[in-house]
Amino acid sequence: MTTEDDDRYRAPALDKGLDILELLAETDDGLSQAEIAKSLGRSPNEIYRMLERLVRRNYVRRTLEDRYEITLKLFELGHARPPMNRLVNQAKPVLRQFAIQAEQACHLVIHDRGNLVVVAQMDGPGYWNVSIRVGSRVGLVNTGSGHIFLAYHSPEEASLMLEEQGLIGAKALPKGLEQRLSTIRHLGYENMPSAQVVGVFNLSVPVFGPLGSVIAAFTCPYSQRIDKADAPNITEALAMMQAAGIELSKRAGAEVQ
Repeated sequence: MTTEDDDRYRAPALDKGLDILELLAETDDGLSQAEIAKSLGRSPNEIYRMLERLVRRNYVRRTLEDRYEITLKLFELGHARPPMNRLVNQAKPVLRQFAIQAEQACHLVIHDRGNLVVVAQMDGPGYWNVSIRVGSRVGLVNTGSGHIFLAYHSPEEASLMLEEQGLIGAKALPKGLEQRLSTIRHLGYENMPSAQVVGVFNLSVPVFGPLGSVIAAFTCPYSQRIDKADAPNITEALAMMQAAGIELSKRAGAEVQ
């Protein structure tokens, strides 16, 4: 393609955004708005709106020191579909084994474009289940899966998640949620009464990816069997979940013990 062709098909705004991403990709400690402008030979005002859009779309994050860093979103986009297919395929045997041993239904949830989506589900061995269909969207602040994602993401990332669901500000959050998220990080799991069904408890554990971040939540809507005296109780089911969460993380490429 000639220089004339290059000029004909130029997209200045896109070029500006790509310049910012390429610059930040080469920087370890992030850059301020003024430093980005200077490096690109542009005025701070000229790149302000572009930076804001990149932050809003989660390609760039703004630190507490008011510096800008590139996120892993481009990496995730480049590997989105095949790894997700692999994750689901690799997860199904683990979900099936848990469902049989715990005699409970279970499902796997990912965060996708502002939504928590069920991407895999397995029924228990009996003729009844408390289960959620694949493709269902679940809440961020009122489910075990949502609590896992909030607990294991940075405050900035959690704020973006909340904003994407229209939940911004302390008044929008249930009382005591921040303390609960801290407890989840300490224990490594969530165990909470369902906000949707009486008598059901959401048991949820994180699934880690190769970079150490949470890529999915493994959840069981646990209900105590009263027709079988030897059915696993909630403590036993939770221990099975934690073991399954470790196995799922290993299959996803995480380094876990």
